[in-house]
Amino acid sequence: MRVGWIGLGAMGRPMAGHLLAAGHEVAVWARNPAASAPLADQGFVVSSSPAELAARSDVVVTIVTSSADVEGLAFGPAGLAAGLPPGGVHVDMSTIAPAMARRLAARYADRGLGWVDAPVSGGETGARNATLAIMAGAQAEVLERVRPLLRALGKSLVHVGPPGAGQVAKACNQLIMVAAIEACAEAMSLAQANGVDLAAVRTALLGGSAASRVLEVMGDRMVRRDFAPGIESRLHHKDFGLVLQDAVALGCPLPVAAQVWQQLNALMGLGGGRDDTASLLRVLEAESREQP
Repeated sequence: MRVGWIGLGAMGRPMAGHLLAAGHEVAVWARNPAASAPLADQGFVVSSSPAELAARSDVVVTIVTSSADVEGLAFGPAGLAAGLPPGGVHVDMSTIAPAMARRLAARYADRGLGWVDAPVSGGETGARNATLAIMAGAQAEVLERVRPLLRALGKSLVHVGPPGAGQVAKACNQLIMVAAIEACAEAMSLAQANGVDLAAVRTALLGGSAASRVLEVMGDRMVRRDFAPGIESRLHHKDFGLVLQDAVALGCPLPVAAQVWQQLNALMGLGGGRDDTASLLRVLEAESREQP
């Protein structure tokens, strides 16, 4: 396929590389030309605007930060909608608000263009290894057209439902995962307060019903006090903002999520936004020091 790619960060760059390696023609665009210029030597086509990128593509994939970023790329000046040929598809792999995904899908449909929201779980490691879990919201016939591309990027692809449903699934994923990170931090804090070896506690828990991928990975980071970013906590803070915004609009009570978001807020206040989310442990340590 002729593919356009926007989003050349820690995840996007290797993902675009997988499509190139699979034999697709891949064009790229970046707000900062310095990010895309070196890719010309690797076989990518470098475009000068989103519209130009779209005009030479059957499918455009975006993986950027926010709802506003995606909307601007799609319908801003020289945006994707102005360039995509009839029948073209925009696949957005960012994490954005479900309501925004639905609105963009409707606007594209009015122009005879397709939309797939396909957020992912698996982080930078999953992006590098093409082992991402992909959650898709789309009309079935549109998803089938881009399925070969998504299969080259992940180990699992689930069609959750119509446009926006992929983002709902991602919100649920983030709610469970980050709440588990907070629970792990609280367990390590309790062990620490009791003067018990954290590594031994983690090993014991991994052998029982508390075992999880979060305890395995994030618990290890907490034990070693390695807070260098795997995923920066500011991104999880952004995601939880989307979760709670949706919950408020729906009147859906999420008491645990609300409390976890407050801990993420506190982490932002401590200046930890660019640290790994495992640094939620530091929030608890700071709160403990404040106790009389």
